[in-house]
Amino acid sequence: MHYGEIKNCDVANGIGVRVSLFVSGCRNHCKDCFNQMTWDFLYGKEFTQEVEDKIISLLAPDYIDGFSLLGGEPFEVENQRVLVKLLKRIKTTYPNKNIWCFTGYILDEHLLKESRARCEVTDEMLSYIDVLVDGPFIVSKKNLMLKFRGSSNQRVIDLKKSLLENKIVLYLD
Repeated sequence: MHYGEIKNCDVANGIGVRVSLFVSGCRNHCKDCFNQMTWDFLYGKEFTQEVEDKIISLLAPDYIDGFSLLGGEPFEVENQRVLVKLLKRIKTTYPNKNIWCFTGYILDEHLLKESRARCEVTDEMLSYIDVLVDGPFIVSKKNLMLKFRGSSNQRVIDLKKSLLENKIVLYLD
């Protein structure tokens, strides 16, 4: 897996101060995507054990509220197989820090049902995520007033409650 960027003090991609990882690789290719260079699976740098260790150390300070995962597309199968290990390590090391994930896939259409986004680690990966921002960016539904999303079709989902209650529970309207 490759990644485009790590932000060690991000306040735009989730509530509070966060460490964010922008992974490379996306097959969704949303029109007018803000991060088109990350569509290429080889964009940026290789994600190594040293990079994972760096992320874990960046999460250590008390003022860091959590971790955000963006792309590219974290739920491309190739990325999931690497990211599931990172998310598990974050939850094990910092159980009180939350994990946000941004995906162009739709939770109840693509991630919980058979689709090109599902693989043997999808359910485990979902189990580590607290808040999922789902849905493709749709330029005709662009709204700069929305928190943590670019278009009105995207949802900010309380993933823990949604999985527990077997229905979509929004974190933010």
